[in-house]
Amino acid sequence: MPRRLAHDDLGPLARGYSLLGSGGGGPTTMVELLLRDPGHWPIDVADLDELDPATPCLGAAFVGATMLLAEKLVPADPFGPLVAAIERWLGHPVPAVCSIEGGGINGLTPLLMAGRTIVDADCTGRAVPGLDQMSLFVDRVPGLVFASDTGAGGVTLVQSDRAADVEHVVRSAIIQAGGAGCAVLGGFTVGDLREHAIAGHLGRALDLGRAFRDARTAPLPDLAEALGGRLLVDGRITSVAPLEADPFVNAVEVAGARGEVHRVVCRSETLAVVTDGEVQASAPSVLVALDAVSRDVLEVTDLTLARTIAVIELPASPWWAARAERFARVAPSAYGLAGLDVAA
Repeated sequence: MPRRLAHDDLGPLARGYSLLGSGGGGPTTMVELLLRDPGHWPIDVADLDELDPATPCLGAAFVGATMLLAEKLVPADPFGPLVAAIERWLGHPVPAVCSIEGGGINGLTPLLMAGRTIVDADCTGRAVPGLDQMSLFVDRVPGLVFASDTGAGGVTLVQSDRAADVEHVVRSAIIQAGGAGCAVLGGFTVGDLREHAIAGHLGRALDLGRAFRDARTAPLPDLAEALGGRLLVDGRITSVAPLEADPFVNAVEVAGARGEVHRVVCRSETLAVVTDGEVQASAPSVLVALDAVSRDVLEVTDLTLARTIAVIELPASPWWAARAERFARVAPSAYGLAGLDVAA
């Protein structure tokens, strides 16, 4: 039987996806506002096993610099032209939709696509920076097609067996569109999701959001336990500096409350935590940074000098550890960062 989401579930669900952003994925506020009308609710969400495996499916996401979305007016139907292009290419309607990045803003994105069956499956289980890191591409599912904005109502469409080609073409289109826009993935089925995606991820986000709501003011170790994670860092940021070898990577130094020295390694997401020279955790584990006072969920851009923070490790989806080639696409070494991988 489908899970029925009520309007009151929006807040916890959004917080859950913020936690699963691992410091990235973009704030959920914009989509929360788009979904604020109670008339949009309730929303039914189907498990994979409840649907015919031959059911065609879409994935939808906002792509690019998510902070730019706060400066753009989002159309009433931001994904409509892209879905139409995908369906013309495939030659048939696509009745179902899933999330393709289950951390940050894009966890909520399928809920905007009223009239389609929403499937509780996801292609990352967390925020990731690259389209080619989505599970369907990692597992080389054939026949995938991406449509994306180019700006001023334009649409580009790319189909390739090389995931890197898709990443480069879509990114180029989004740059043409002004640095942020929409993208839709098609060419797969519910059966593909059963084998090549992360089932039940919306349910996990909702459970996390509810647990966070109920334990938000608890002592940090108790909050971490309520979330099913462990507390790695509790201290004050003493420096933030880019790595000399890669200016896109920041090393955030934290003076721990008990005298330990932490280094939180960030790119567009938080990738690793090192304490007194030893790696404590790294991607694909979800590393959640919180303001230790307000308990706000922090993005990597919020990790600023003198802020008191906590970092909690949440378990990664087992999907990433099931095969070595999957783990290799999301571990710190995938970004050229040596010595930070924690064995799956």
